[in-house]
Amino acid sequence: KAVGKTVDSAVEIFDQVRALESAGAFAAEIEVVPAPITAEIAKRTSLVLFSMGAGVDGDAQNLFAEDILGHTRGHRPRHAKVYRDFDAEYSRLQRERVAAFGEFRADVSAGGYPAPEHLVPVADDVVAAFAAELDARPALRSEP
Repeated sequence: KAVGKTVDSAVEIFDQVRALESAGAFAAEIEVVPAPITAEIAKRTSLVLFSMGAGVDGDAQNLFAEDILGHTRGHRPRHAKVYRDFDAEYSRLQRERVAAFGEFRADVSAGGYPAPEHLVPVADDVVAAFAAELDARPALRSEP
């Protein structure tokens, strides 16, 4: 939601910037503020201002990767600009993820996974010695 559209609101933003400056901050994000208000604040603060939809007078421009890559679902903020449509690619990848997990589940149910090549080999004499070692130990109460 845009802020700084009234004198009171713009003064409140400026006071917040000054409070950050007084607290020792070196930078602040100024978001969805009318560009002329940002310009007036920028003239009067030593803070580095990261502008997000607040005009060119911030010291740097900030935009979320989701906006740049077109991965914003639902409401797209007014200040957002899409440079690539990754949403379609992310949707395709999600379908592929779901398909892969479905194939895994089906493979497990059909006995195709794990196959011998997916298992750690061990010599029969090691298994026999291990079982003998366990059999020689006292049984735990939870064992049948």
